[in-house]
This record gives sequence, C-alpha cells and structure tokens, in this order.
Amino acid sequence: MKWIESVKAGIVVVGDQGLGDSLTQLSTPIAVVIDHLGAVYVADYGNHQVMRWSIKAIQISVVAGGNGPGARANQLYFPWSLSFDRQNNLYVVDYYNH
Repeated sequence: MKWIESVKAGIVVVGDQGLGDSLTQLSTPIAVVIDHLGAVYVADYGNHQVMRWSIKAIQISVVAGGNGPGARANQLYFPWSLSFDRQNNLYVVDYYNH
C-alpha cells in the first residue's frame, strides 16, 4: 500500500491479486524498498524471491530467487530485508541461508 501524507485511505500499489506465486501475487510480503527510479521491490518471503514492480513501465519481474527455497546462487530461502547502496545495488537478507 502507498499512503500519501494527510490522506485517509491508501492506494494498492502491488500484490492485490490474493495469495499465490504468479507475477501478480505475493505470499507473505515482509519488506519493501523503492529505488531511485521509483520501482517498488518486495521481499516475498513465502515464495523465496524478490519482486520488482516498475510503476512507469507497468512491468513485474522476479529479480532474485524465484527458483524455490535453497542455498544455490539463484535461490533464496526466506528473504527478510532489502536495501540499496549508493550505486543502486540491491542487497537482500536471506534469512535461512544466514
């Protein structure tokens, strides 16, 4: 949800299609961060992936994980938190992979 200051209702930005694992669904979203271009990134804990919604281009993509839970280079196991550095590199806390 996006809440604009001094409004009484929020706006659904991403994940309004119910629980699931399609590109328009989330399963236990746990963290959100916005990049410098306004794209929304969500740590999708239950689907073991990080999703990106590019608001301007209306594109949805998996940017990390999405290959089931695990410890391989292309897998996450319960992504927990997200952050960007000054060069706009995305960092993901991968809870079960320590």
